[in-house]
Amino acid sequence: MQPYFLPYIGYFQLIAAVDLFILYDNIEYTKSGWISRNRLCRNGEAVTFSLNLKSASDYLEVRERELAAEFRRDKLLNQIKEAYRRASEFAVVYPLLERIVNHEENNLFRFLHHSIIRVCEFIGIDTEIRISSTIDIDHGLKAQDKVLALCRAVSADQYVNAIGGVELYSKEAFREQRIALSFIRTRPFDYVQGAAAFIPSLSIVDVLMCNPISAVRDRVRNGYELV
Repeated sequence: MQPYFLPYIGYFQLIAAVDLFILYDNIEYTKSGWISRNRLCRNGEAVTFSLNLKSASDYLEVRERELAAEFRRDKLLNQIKEAYRRASEFAVVYPLLERIVNHEENNLFRFLHHSIIRVCEFIGIDTEIRISSTIDIDHGLKAQDKVLALCRAVSADQYVNAIGGVELYSKEAFREQRIALSFIRTRPFDYVQGAAAFIPSLSIVDVLMCNPISAVRDRVRNGYELV
């Protein structure tokens, strides 16, 4: 799975659902994706927050991108504080976000990796996380072929992906390799958010700020189904 900056709860459900989570570092960075940005709820509306990156080629991998020298960590933290200073769990969650945002790492992948590890620790997810480039396969492979190679390299008998990947993978191709293919589908999770109408699929920040950690842990462990 590619890394994202403070992704939505389904990402952490996927990590919790598996025995081994492989995090892509040698995958092309896409400006149009959500690798370096996400959404918060502020004043009842969804707003985007992001990491400022150094200007670079559109073809670099995630591990080759760097945070910009002008990236203001304090500005990002103030944006989060402004959105959630009245949230029920602010006092508990904000120190975690300070630790994540103030992490002294300018490489994009390592910064994202650290943030994912810290959130997993906070939620209580102990799944092993490995970095894709450290696994001995032909890294010139793409898409499904690369996933299958990674599965074989770690002796996996089941591969679980986000529900958005249903159209990307063939169950028959996995079956031929004696690997079961499943997709994780997050069940609806509405909570008191501060918006007139509930806004789904926001950053895990919103979930943590608005729910007791016990409720978050239960939702991460039990709030999905495999299809």
